Amino acid sequence: MSLLPRRLRHGEEATLVEHLGELRARLVICIVSIVGAFAVTYALHGHLLEWLNRPLPADKRPPVTFGVLEPFTVSIMVSFYAACLIVLPILFWQVWSFLAPAIEERHQRSISILVLFATALAIGGVAFGYWVVLPAAVHFLTNYDSSYFNIQIRARDYYAFTSLLLLATALAFEVPVFVLGLVRLRIVSAANLRRGWRVGIFAMTVLGVLLPGVDPVSTALSVLVLVALYGLSIALASFFEPRWRGSHATEAATDL
Repeated sequence: MSLLPRRLRHGEEATLVEHLGELRARLVICIVSIVGAFAVTYALHGHLLEWLNRPLPADKRPPVTFGVLEPFTVSIMVSFYAACLIVLPILFWQVWSFLAPAIEERHQRSISILVLFATALAIGGVAFGYWVVLPAAVHFLTNYDSSYFNIQIRARDYYAFTSLLLLATALAFEVPVFVLGLVRLRIVSAANLRRGWRVGIFAMTVLGVLLPGVDPVSTALSVLVLVALYGLSIALASFFEPRWRGSHATEAATDL
């Protein structure tokens, strides 16, 4: 018997018990993946903490803790977030595999590519957040009104802030996937995107301002990158939409 769940084909009938069994098997795969990754990240959590501490000013490293449990709980939190990030492709693939039977087979290859594209963009978003947005935000926040405050960095708050910032930038980088998904489902067209480019730029500007990095430098960089990603989305939609429509028309003619 295979240890991996079998993905149903489109239109294949299955009982409720079989669907629940597949869902349970995929949840077990996700949990086991996270637990295995957590074992690795916790064993290396010292390196992770040092990596996250690098954007801090030299005189603020390492961040301070208050309370007996805080060093332990912070290490667990950082290790868990890192484990979830590592297994993100596995989680994406399990969700997609469970939902795939509801989608016609001619669309499944396109969506599989979108899942891989989304994973690559998420990694790019984390890299951009860590090397571009986070240092600028930390420099601004740790020096703001420093003549009036004795600024100390608490470990729990700092790591929660960095996790939120990296997660937000990873999700913001999913703009091309979201736009291509709308085009693939025929909710919008490439022509609509080209005509409404001003609205798109305004939406990307608002999204960039809403990211956790509050300093002007990181906010401006985020807006520029999001606008560039939106432009890339329009270009990709213009390239793929005629091919998607052509393949759909060919399949419809074949069915006739």
